[in-house]
Amino acid sequence: MVIEGWTQTLGAGPLLLIAAASIVALLFLIIKLRMHALVALIVISLATAFATGIPANQVVPVLINGFGTTLGTVALLVGLGAMLGRIVETSGGAKVLADYLIGVFGEKRAPFALGLASLIFGFPIFFDAGLVVMLPVVFAVAHRLGGGVLRYGLPAAGAFSVMHIFLPPHPGPVSAAAFFDANIGLVLIAGLITAIPTWYVTAYLFGLWTGKKLVLPVPEILGHASAEAESHPPRFRTIIGLLLLPLVLIFINTGLNTLASSGALSEEVKGEQWFQVLRTIGETPVALLIAVLVAVFVLGTRRGKDAGAIEKLLESSLGPVCSVILITGAGGMFGGVLRSSGIGAALADVLGNLGIPLILAGFLISAILRIAQGSATVALTTTAGLIAPAVATAGLTGMQVAALVIAVAAGSVVVSHVNDSGFWLVGRFFGMDVKTTLRTWTVMETLIGVMGFAIAAVLFLLAGVAG
Repeated sequence: MVIEGWTQTLGAGPLLLIAAASIVALLFLIIKLRMHALVALIVISLATAFATGIPANQVVPVLINGFGTTLGTVALLVGLGAMLGRIVETSGGAKVLADYLIGVFGEKRAPFALGLASLIFGFPIFFDAGLVVMLPVVFAVAHRLGGGVLRYGLPAAGAFSVMHIFLPPHPGPVSAAAFFDANIGLVLIAGLITAIPTWYVTAYLFGLWTGKKLVLPVPEILGHASAEAESHPPRFRTIIGLLLLPLVLIFINTGLNTLASSGALSEEVKGEQWFQVLRTIGETPVALLIAVLVAVFVLGTRRGKDAGAIEKLLESSLGPVCSVILITGAGGMFGGVLRSSGIGAALADVLGNLGIPLILAGFLISAILRIAQGSATVALTTTAGLIAPAVATAGLTGMQVAALVIAVAAGSVVVSHVNDSGFWLVGRFFGMDVKTTLRTWTVMETLIGVMGFAIAAVLFLLAGVAG
């Protein structure tokens, strides 16, 4: 949120000290004093806003803006996703998918199967939407095979993360590509070369290793299928169709947006009613709503459930995720305060001239901005804007520019922590406290960023030699 008529007078040093102190204080309140995360985030957000000099009459609007902006993205997605997940889980559909995956890949390869499915699903859709849709299957496999939720959840969550970070048509690499005037096809190739091995090492192998050390119970957030439902489950193709439905709709939206932004479609076509309607039904909340309505009919009404029972089922899905939604929104509030205070802008000014190789500068600037203010998008776009003039005059080959896009994207994902709404979303869905989320999710995201940068750097050097 931009505060009109106010200019930050504190320098980068004091602002970074305030940001660091606020993060330490937040961790102290939650981990040591056992304060509820929602209350702690609001208290620290309020204190940080005053400490950074945000005008008193703008403090509450800044807090509400950060909270509301995050909820605008998360609340409908999590709520509708929880409804879809509850219907699929309680109908016995998640067990059907779990049994199929185990039958094809075997029990030992179940985490790999979940990760592979998530890589495929993660190509067209955003991280949080894909994770919400896959959760019932992840939980069902974990229930069936045992070994805790992390063994199965981290490979799946990591798969959605690497696809969201490194591959077009996701907004991060597309935005950086636009700043650098990169070839999207080359960015896609570089992204695939980076994403697949990065997922295998930092999400799949790390997930297996972490799952052995930390055996966490499978969360009850989506409920359980009754014995009757499991004895008369829906068909496999029905459940696959339901889960693919929102993904296909979202993919249509993503594809149309990509075509529109690339100039492949004329202004006349982009103004057509059918084009706008297709884009609308492919927006994530609308796509999930359509999937919920179809699931209610296919798994509820058509199977003889009365309207009252379906209504109670949907209502029961919302209670457990209210905490997820509110805490995620409060995480967005904290990040919003850090951004509105000017921490990111001040840090960007300091980091503008590092005097180090361009690809390393892109990664480091993006990583530092990410750690300071929480938003991967802000970190990536700010970094891309800072180094774009240098990229334009560096005489780089097409693949070198594509590798630079991947390096900046890699920096924007490292050290996901308490100022990142995604940190709270994953932690709460997997039933983890803050300390455990830092030991698992934060470490995995950092590994993804570091390994992604290493691969991008190798591509950059090889492309330079070949060029």
